[in-house]
Amino acid sequence: MIDLNKYAKPNKTIREHTNDLLDNLEVLNKLKYVNERDYKLLSLCCEYHDYGKINDEFQKRVRSDGRIKFDDSKEVVHNVLSLCFIKRESFKNIDDYYKVCYAILNHHHYTDNSREITNKRDLIFDFVKVYGGSKIGKRIADEIEEQKNDNQAILLKGLLHKCDYAASGDYTIEYKNDFLTKGLKNLLNKWKEENNNAKWNDLQEFCINKRDKNIIVIANTGMGKTEAGLLWIGDNKGFFILPLRTAINAIYDRVKKEIVLENIEKRVALLHSETLSYYLNKFVTQEEEVLEYSKRGKQLSLPLTISTLDQLFDFVYKYNGFELKLATLSYSKIVIDEIQAYSPDLLAYLVSGLEKIVKMGGKFAILTATFPPFIIKYIKNSIGDIEIQKFIKGEDRHSLEVIEEEINPSFIAEHFKNKGGKTLIVCNTVKKAQEIYDSLSSDYDIKEIDLIHAKYIKKDRKVKENEIIEFGKTEVSGNRIWVATSIVEASLDIDFDYLFTELNDLNGLFQRLGRINRKGKKKEMLKDINAYVFTEINKNLLINENGTRGFIDKKIYELSKKAILGYKGLLPEEKKVELIDKYLTSESIKGSNFEQNYIDIKEYIDSLYIGEKKLKDVQTIFRNIISYNVIPRYVYDINVSFIDENIKVIKKKFTYDDKLSKEENDKNKEKLQLAKVKARQNIYELTVSVGTYDLNKTGTSIKLGNEEIHVVKCKYDNKRGFERIKIEKKEDSFDRFS
Repeated sequence: MIDLNKYAKPNKTIREHTNDLLDNLEVLNKLKYVNERDYKLLSLCCEYHDYGKINDEFQKRVRSDGRIKFDDSKEVVHNVLSLCFIKRESFKNIDDYYKVCYAILNHHHYTDNSREITNKRDLIFDFVKVYGGSKIGKRIADEIEEQKNDNQAILLKGLLHKCDYAASGDYTIEYKNDFLTKGLKNLLNKWKEENNNAKWNDLQEFCINKRDKNIIVIANTGMGKTEAGLLWIGDNKGFFILPLRTAINAIYDRVKKEIVLENIEKRVALLHSETLSYYLNKFVTQEEEVLEYSKRGKQLSLPLTISTLDQLFDFVYKYNGFELKLATLSYSKIVIDEIQAYSPDLLAYLVSGLEKIVKMGGKFAILTATFPPFIIKYIKNSIGDIEIQKFIKGEDRHSLEVIEEEINPSFIAEHFKNKGGKTLIVCNTVKKAQEIYDSLSSDYDIKEIDLIHAKYIKKDRKVKENEIIEFGKTEVSGNRIWVATSIVEASLDIDFDYLFTELNDLNGLFQRLGRINRKGKKKEMLKDINAYVFTEINKNLLINENGTRGFIDKKIYELSKKAILGYKGLLPEEKKVELIDKYLTSESIKGSNFEQNYIDIKEYIDSLYIGEKKLKDVQTIFRNIISYNVIPRYVYDINVSFIDENIKVIKKKFTYDDKLSKEENDKNKEKLQLAKVKARQNIYELTVSVGTYDLNKTGTSIKLGNEEIHVVKCKYDNKRGFERIKIEKKEDSFDRFS
């Protein structure tokens, strides 16, 4: 007998929990996120997924308050037992039966599920004798296993996870997007108040008209790619993916302030490794609601999510449970901004992920200022049907001079003293940026100068980012130099007058150019040179033949240098695209380290089998640079009392107070949880991400859960940031961090 009034959870019966799943499925159905066939099969998945919990051994455990543990010698995992109740004869298509079985069998991975069926045959038969249903054995297990690469089976499993997690966590599975189109219309009306002729430009109209297509759009910096991407998403579930946290935070702020003006916490999510810290610092909602808001973002429940690649596309590693993300993306529209900023391994993850998403029914739009032909070929080879459009006409913004020597502080100092203006210097490494900053401020006595790169503690970096964004506004004028690294390259809305930059590659160069005369309004600047490119760089930065040193692809660097050598004068927008199309072709980069890396990583991740990688390992693998959060010794010493106070909060344990009601105890528990989160963030604010060669440990460290934060010997101050103390010469110890 099947008694669904037995318990699935300590506080819910199997029937109640099953109904919660079916209610969640109805939400997905009403939002048209599942088609009719999938809906019918998912209804069966939701209905039967926990039937196996009726067994006596599970019932003893669920009511034991954790005292009784799973006994492998006399109990079968419930997801296996649930299969016994699925009636094979009720399916017109036998493949549908096996797909439903696959989703239910694998909605948990406590053990090797197929082996569980084979090894516990007698226990399963005993269960059927008592509770009814059909016997299952090795043959069925083998047939179910055959479904693991079937897209529909993967989708069913992912959506079952989604319904189950939302039911167990008691959260809204999906919020409706009924605000984005209206918000964008209101933004346009606001523009019309300032300019009666304001309208969506050709790029934005194209994105509106191609909402049902996968598109690649190459458009000038400053053409409104953010608005174009949001218009393409429309009133659908959408994800906006960018490469840098700084850019993501800026886009989130713009969307929140200009487009989605209310109910932010149920409409737009920010998703990167420091989301919670950003929410707390920005007071985006009531403090007591911050944890809940952050959870919604992680649960992928909100209609619009602005995210880094690693938060979503880690599903390509096929860890157990990867299907939930892929299933969510299957009914979503994904905008990829600044794709040229990705390294070959991240690009391989992206292309592999898009390939799978498109097969599942999702759509993507790639919006970028520059796009090498060889990358377009990678994507078209994997995905096929894509509409590509270029919007490259517009105001000339840059007059370029290419100088065949290393970046020269004397040249820059003379230019600044003669012409002043908002001057941006971009170097390829932190070390070079610090050297230029030191030379200009010390040797040439320039006081109006700042430095920004990735090697500041988080607290100081936020100050730097806010300062450069504020100073970089088009309407702000002044005489000041900012020395930077590639962190200013992509999606940062800053507008300077002059640029001095090292060459890395054509894409990076044109992105850097996009930080000056961004709006094209400084026409007087074009009468003279407003951008200087220094082609000679430290050869140790070029990736060597065996890939053990360097981070700039040698072949792409040399092609880029060849493309611009000797150039002097106006550089029209069309010319930039022409140079990329001519020099960075599939043929020209053959044999490059970039191409080989891309091919190797793509083949590797495509060959992985489900469950080969563990989720806890994926985030480390996914990032193309191994980094560690450390605290500089100087920072630790002046903050030691503050750090100790926060560690005490983190270690504090909640004690249930019998004198208070359950609601009051729950509220106090949540307050302590929030205090722990804030304490952890307070410590993280004092950390900086560094590479292996920077780990000059002092012996002091802080343990935060599984993470150990080392205190390191180094030079540090809030003007120059982190600098390694040299102990011994290491040939390979160049700076990879921007």
